[in-house]
Amino acid sequence: MKRSLSGIQPSGILHLGNYFGAMKQFIDAQNSGEYDGFYFIADYHSLTSLTDPKALKDNTYNIVLDYLALGLDPNKSTIFLQSDIPEHVELSWLLSNVTPVGLLERGHSYKDKIAKGIFPNTGLLTYPVLMAADILMYDADVVPVGKDQKQHLEMTRDIAMKFNQQYGVELFKLPEPLTLDDSAVVPGVDGQKMSKSYGNTINMFASKKDLKKQIMSIVTDSTPLEEPKNPDNNIAKIYALFASIEKQNEMKEKFLAGNYGYGHAKTELLNSVLEYFGEAREKREKLAQDMNYVHDVLFEGGKKARAIAQDKIMRAKEAVGIVGNMYKYY
Repeated sequence: MKRSLSGIQPSGILHLGNYFGAMKQFIDAQNSGEYDGFYFIADYHSLTSLTDPKALKDNTYNIVLDYLALGLDPNKSTIFLQSDIPEHVELSWLLSNVTPVGLLERGHSYKDKIAKGIFPNTGLLTYPVLMAADILMYDADVVPVGKDQKQHLEMTRDIAMKFNQQYGVELFKLPEPLTLDDSAVVPGVDGQKMSKSYGNTINMFASKKDLKKQIMSIVTDSTPLEEPKNPDNNIAKIYALFASIEKQNEMKEKFLAGNYGYGHAKTELLNSVLEYFGEAREKREKLAQDMNYVHDVLFEGGKKARAIAQDKIMRAKEAVGIVGNMYKYY
């Protein structure tokens, strides 16, 4: 069975873009029985931009609740916190010493964030090294990535090859990308790619009132109610994620016929979102009342992940010439 690994930063509340762009495919892969999934909350990574301790804590637990409610099964997948495995940071230091600074400075993500005015702290620059440690620690065969993350995986492969070559070992497996379906890119309420950074999200676990407010804020044109409308609008694009082809065609026909307002379409979309996530929303409410169970899931997942990480870091230390005797007594 191949091992798949993915992490998500607790930098905000998960939304439809996160679900259709990544999480749904993680869950499908888990249920296919073809992958041994390792899924972690990348809380160390979030420190490059998130400076509110309470928000970090709240976001972390919210993402775990979302994962469990949506269908990640701790009996089939390993769910853990990055910060529960200190070996990630330890391996990151070992890898940083074989990583050229120029490689990091050429990172698209780093350059994009600097261009947007984000303060260029050291963590932002060395983010790909910690990401490489996250992946290489567990001998991941595949890493689900979108187009915007493919370069980071290429960096991971470069760093692994450099380490293996420099120390004459075959310690790190070279992971392959599991490219996420481009059709799963979800438009936000403003028509851009849905992203926490743009503040244009629809959150599947928001209260019904807030969910309605988000959906009603989808940007449309000013075409009068009675006139035909462009059937390829933002509402229809999001609706297509939930509706059958027949339902999608029905909505398009209504738009073309006239006397069908954007408000009507938004109401249909709201009902579809509530129906699609109905079971998950109920499950999440119950999980939130049993945080002991959530802690148990993270503890067991962390214990499994750390056993692997301790073995890997011991062998990495031996490769570079660090004795690391304490690991013999763990």
